[in-house]
Amino acid sequence: MFQARPTTTSDEAANTPRREGRPPRTWRALHEPAAGVPRWARRAAYAVPLVVLPSGIWRLGVLLTADKRGGSIADRTMNGYVVFLTLISEIPAFTAVGLVARWGEVFPRWMPGFGGRRVPPAAAVVPAAIGATILTLVFTVIAIITTATQSKINGDPLPADFPSKAGGWETVYFYASYAPLVLWGPMLGILTYAYWRRRRSATAGPPMPSAAGSAY
Repeated sequence: MFQARPTTTSDEAANTPRREGRPPRTWRALHEPAAGVPRWARRAAYAVPLVVLPSGIWRLGVLLTADKRGGSIADRTMNGYVVFLTLISEIPAFTAVGLVARWGEVFPRWMPGFGGRRVPPAAAVVPAAIGATILTLVFTVIAIITTATQSKINGDPLPADFPSKAGGWETVYFYASYAPLVLWGPMLGILTYAYWRRRRSATAGPPMPSAAGSAY
């Protein structure tokens, strides 16, 4: 005789813990906010990679063009350079999240010799402040000046085949892709200052315990 299979009520299903895979746990651990971080800071930090993304998408579009503007550089080398430049831009952009996330204040437990210990404020503030200064100088000050004067950094005029001189939608797309970079340095600077103030005002104490189910 057949036995009836036990059924699960909706209440039981709702109360049954759901097992998360490693990618969701990793994503949650990377974005887990530190204590005391205001909402505006979290939003600004998460927006930094999005500010850098449009220029990366524009550069990847170069891979689809016949003329890479690489001169004597082979297409394969130029393609690799474009991909590398795009990735190397997004990686430091994501580190802005560390100024509001838990891993920016406590070393992940998988780091030998450092796991579970507090990150010295200077270890985050100094490189972040230097990066914010350089980014502001390059993408905010110099970029605005060279765009307004349509010249290179050395003062020479832009070449006729420069993307901003293409005209029409190509010029609009180019400026729309690179204009957000103007905000990268100032946003990082504001986040760095907020991080420094938060860490300075925090009382010294034992290392914070790792969260349950964390990828750390």
